Amino acid sequence: MQSSLISKIEKARIYAEELERFQVLSLRCDVRGDSTTHTAELGPDGWDCDCYFFQDAKTCSHTMALERVLDQMLPERYRPAVPSAQ
Repeated sequence: MQSSLISKIEKARIYAEELERFQVLSLRCDVRGDSTTHTAELGPDGWDCDCYFFQDAKTCSHTMALERVLDQMLPERYRPAVPSAQ
């Protein structure tokens, strides 16, 4: 293997361990719920989800789950109010 590729692989490993290096700015994700699949998105205006609950509450189990999964990779204004206990 080329030494330059080996160094890139090592650098990727280091980056992957330091989640504070990442900031998710936009995302579109299908979340398979118990009864159906919903599309949740993070964009410039914040979270959105196509489920009925989100339309009224502006939050839902789908977006809250993504907040927990992405945690420190989200801009602070989109992080969960209560940190996840992992």
